[in-house]
Amino acid sequence: RPATFTNSAMTKYHPTSSFVGSIIIYCATAAIYVASIKKRKNKEAFNTATEGESGGTTGAFDVPVGLLSRTDGKYNDEIKLAVKLALEAGNNMTPHLQNKGTINEISQSTLGISYKTTSSDFCTEIDLKNETLVANGIRAAFPSHVIIGEESTGTADPSPLAPDEPTWIIDPIDGTTNFAAGLPLTCVSIGFCEGGRPVLGVVFSPPTGELYAAVEGRGAYRNGKRLVKSSGDGAVTDVSLSRAVVCFEFGYECGEEGIEKMVAAVKRILKHGCRCLRGLGSGVLDLCYVASGRLDVVYAGVAGEGWKPWDYCAGMVIVEEAGGVIRSLQGQKEEFDDNGVIVPGSRFDIYSKSVICGGNKKLLEDCRRLVLDLPPCGK
Repeated sequence: RPATFTNSAMTKYHPTSSFVGSIIIYCATAAIYVASIKKRKNKEAFNTATEGESGGTTGAFDVPVGLLSRTDGKYNDEIKLAVKLALEAGNNMTPHLQNKGTINEISQSTLGISYKTTSSDFCTEIDLKNETLVANGIRAAFPSHVIIGEESTGTADPSPLAPDEPTWIIDPIDGTTNFAAGLPLTCVSIGFCEGGRPVLGVVFSPPTGELYAAVEGRGAYRNGKRLVKSSGDGAVTDVSLSRAVVCFEFGYECGEEGIEKMVAAVKRILKHGCRCLRGLGSGVLDLCYVASGRLDVVYAGVAGEGWKPWDYCAGMVIVEEAGGVIRSLQGQKEEFDDNGVIVPGSRFDIYSKSVICGGNKKLLEDCRRLVLDLPPCGK
């Protein structure tokens, strides 16, 4: 019933209207309260790693307790620092990624693109800014440690690892082409080596909000949750090649012979059969996605288009701690026997010019035979 006015100008409402109005106000208040709780929780999750290095498990970006040694404290300071610096570097990437395609987009000239070898091999000002940020942070905490960065190395061959020199290997932005284009598959990668081998890895992808972290012998985690070895033999997966999501990276190879080799490998996989083929444009995330079961196998280096140590270092620790397997595609240093079977005890060399990484041993071996057009096992 419509409201009526008395001579005293007081408004009278029907009781039902008053009740409905109260319900509406209550629901609106509840919605605002729930939204504020969610906003506070999200803010807490994103700030935990930079507000304090407690090593708790309440926040997505805390250092997982499982990665911290409770006895000798080995690598505790290193993993805390790597997480902190990765998050800070990721923040430098966020404005461009969020503004791409909008009226606030940063122009290509502002990105400060500079080319290395080809028009597809370049870096941005954010690459340089991130590498400086990470390197300065490491030097302040560990002045005697060696640092190998993609941008400071440039087109030269990276320095070899010295067993007696703790060494950090940095990729300030992996997937730079994706980053410049505003594609979300891009990340910061920080790896640490001791005794001439990778022992710690941290990868942060700001557009997806995912932090991967691993320490040798302590497992691998994504946003504080441990990556599970789902198969019976401790591998990431027991999937076969015919049901696998296969990833390949063509890199910068553009010669006629190289193109033919790469395309021929893809053709053999398609003829054999697989669930699907993908090329993501970030080698570091490829490895993290194998570790987390999003990809089943990834390879690169069929025709010289392989990666560099900063593409492997952090991701290698993450994938191996998750139960994955990584080796050189071309099989250097006796990684495979004459039948293409992985030699027990062999390890991947992060200075390799090729790579193949799988969720389990047999999947890696079967895919490698197809990619390189090798005879089946035992023939």
